[in-house]
Amino acid sequence: MNHTLSRKQFDVLVLLEKERAALTQRKIEEKTGYSLGTVNKTIQELTEAGYIRDSEITNEGVSALEPYRAKRAVFIAAGFGSRMVPITFNTPKPLVRVHGKRIIDGLIDACLEAGINEIYIVRGYLAEQFDQLHYKYPMIKFLENPVYNEANNISSSLVARYMLSNAYVFEADLLISNPEIITKYHYTSDFLAIKKDRTDDWCFTVKDDVIVEEKVGGLDCWQMVGVSYWNDEDGHKLSNDIKEVYEQPGGKERYWEQVPLVFCKDHYKVHVRECKEEDIIEIDTFRELQAIDKTYDV
Repeated sequence: MNHTLSRKQFDVLVLLEKERAALTQRKIEEKTGYSLGTVNKTIQELTEAGYIRDSEITNEGVSALEPYRAKRAVFIAAGFGSRMVPITFNTPKPLVRVHGKRIIDGLIDACLEAGINEIYIVRGYLAEQFDQLHYKYPMIKFLENPVYNEANNISSSLVARYMLSNAYVFEADLLISNPEIITKYHYTSDFLAIKKDRTDDWCFTVKDDVIVEEKVGGLDCWQMVGVSYWNDEDGHKLSNDIKEVYEQPGGKERYWEQVPLVFCKDHYKVHVRECKEEDIIEIDTFRELQAIDKTYDV
């Protein structure tokens, strides 16, 4: 992506767009973590460019952020959810209710809150059950994955491969408790992750905020959360690379994110975006569901 804004300019503009009010330089320093000198210089640059007036964002400033805006969301929701048996015998995992609310609803609500109204759900197992979402979310479009039971989730990304520019990609079984982690603007393609001293889960090795390796288990690493964002340029590359990896021997067995992080990683520079343990959790097993929602303790 050819950046018209520097990272610092971007961060200050995003903050002003979110607040929609004049902020003191001290407040901007506090919220961005940049030094007062850096804030002062950045505000001067943005004012000269016409993006800020009297410490408030202008219409030109909002337009300058447009190329960085998240425009669509793709939910990977075709799988069976075998570790959630018996609850998934009759209900796809994303539609399982936790404290009375479907798991996927929290993610969709967070997207809508961030101004993302173009929403795609890739479905497969018990596909017709997802139709119930239309009552609450009439804007949803469904994409069908006919091979969900004979291929890994790369088959779902293949179905959605032309929708991945300026797009969030979600695993649809994540229980979100902090919707603010779904943000309106992104400077780079990124993956949500949690900083860990050790984990047995899928994780990343990170250098200068960029993911250099994806692996299972590690020390002093970043535990992967199934939420990523892909900018315009990377989204277009993914549409080709996913198809290429899928058609290779053993390609159907891959996880979709291995395309940009493992098999074609030279084509991408994916940053890590930090979130906290309590912001979002993946409910993997029926036992974990019971621990969170006692109504399943029967």
